Amino acid sequence: MRVVVPLLVCLILAVPITCAGESGVNEETSLEGTDIQDIVYPSEASAGEDFGLSVVLSDEAKGNGTTVSWITQICINSGICYAPETHSMDLDDEGMSWEGTIVPDDTVTYVNWRIEMNWEDGNKTSVPDTGFGWKVWSDCWYDNGAWGGSDQECIDESSSEEGSGSLLGLLPGFGAAASLLAISTAGLMGRRD
Repeated sequence: MRVVVPLLVCLILAVPITCAGESGVNEETSLEGTDIQDIVYPSEASAGEDFGLSVVLSDEAKGNGTTVSWITQICINSGICYAPETHSMDLDDEGMSWEGTIVPDDTVTYVNWRIEMNWEDGNKTSVPDTGFGWKVWSDCWYDNGAWGGSDQECIDESSSEEGSGSLLGLLPGFGAAASLLAISTAGLMGRRD
């Protein structure tokens, strides 16, 4: 039994896990039934360049002192997603929309986000309730073993670097191999008793 459990865990770790959604396809959640009237954002993210968001609230939310926060998560081409970050948004000069800007990492694959409305009474409402409701892909992304995006020069350069032995393609495999080694060692150490 002590040998079977580590082997099962190793098999589970060896199976590639993919995220829901299709590579390169932007996602957005419905605003129906929320206090958000509209959200304006770019159709793709570019490494090192401003990525702005504009949120228009319903008249009711505008009139009761609601403020808006933007919770983002940036994922990069090595397969890592950074921890979510909360960004305060500022009301524009006309008082019509809440605006915010981030600058994605140099190797951005995509940007996930959700909106949080902070009500005057201290309560908060997230859109969507859980997870991230929006995903915008980069103009040069790497996902599931393929390059894509509209920046062909970046994609060509990255593809040739990967072919010449860059670590980009090795990182996910290295983590799985290290995990397998650690679990196998733990299984063998437990067997010594």
